[in-house]
Amino acid sequence: MQNKINILFIGDIVGEPGRRAVKEILPFLKSELKLDFVIANAENAAGGSGITPRICMELLDYGIDVLTSGDHIWRKKEVFDIIDRERRLLRPLNFPPSCPGKGLGIYDLENKETKILVINLLGRVFMEPLDCPFRTITAELKKFSSQNFIIIVDIHAEATSEKVALGWYLDGLVSAVIGTHTHIQTADERVLPKGTAYITDVGMCGSFDSVIGRKIQEVINRFVSSLPQRFEVAEENINLQAVLIEIDTDTKKALSIRRIVRKI
Repeated sequence: MQNKINILFIGDIVGEPGRRAVKEILPFLKSELKLDFVIANAENAAGGSGITPRICMELLDYGIDVLTSGDHIWRKKEVFDIIDRERRLLRPLNFPPSCPGKGLGIYDLENKETKILVINLLGRVFMEPLDCPFRTITAELKKFSSQNFIIIVDIHAEATSEKVALGWYLDGLVSAVIGTHTHIQTADERVLPKGTAYITDVGMCGSFDSVIGRKIQEVINRFVSSLPQRFEVAEENINLQAVLIEIDTDTKKALSIRRIVRKI
């Protein structure tokens, strides 16, 4: 009999509408999909940019097991009050080692012996010039070579080519490579030949009558005028986007990956 678990990875949570989507939809998904573990990218959870201690705990209370992040992790200064002590909140691993917080975490599955290693990476193309995510994760995986983990990687990156390349680079070395950051769910989910589940971008939780979660006209004004513009979080037509990953607990390889879209 094959032993397997179901992991849900939720796309970038954008502001209060995104948090509401998680609160209202996640309990039904847990029951319907028989979820064993839930990961979500939460770097936009506070007003559309950053995260605070209150919002971090709010999302964990909704049933998320691990929160990953990205380039906006430091946008709210309050994050420094929690990131060193809350092991379920990750920042990208390839930030300088002197940065507070951790870029990975090891978590136990309730009522199971399996351990899950979650790694958060930040891309470099069109983004901050951080340490190379390819070399960073290669060095990190060597530390766990003698241990048997389900390994989930969040690659928070702008360029699709960088995410696709990392997926192929890690094929067979990790259980899943999940892209975040661009808020648009891509249709390229697949299990790569050596058993790694992959998608270029998992999407977002928030308003879909928007420009990646922000009010439409404000973003259009910015493109048309090139003048500075405050972008407020949109609140219409709220959806949750995610992927469901099925993983063999014996081989640690992915069996399947499929997109999830649910509307409030």
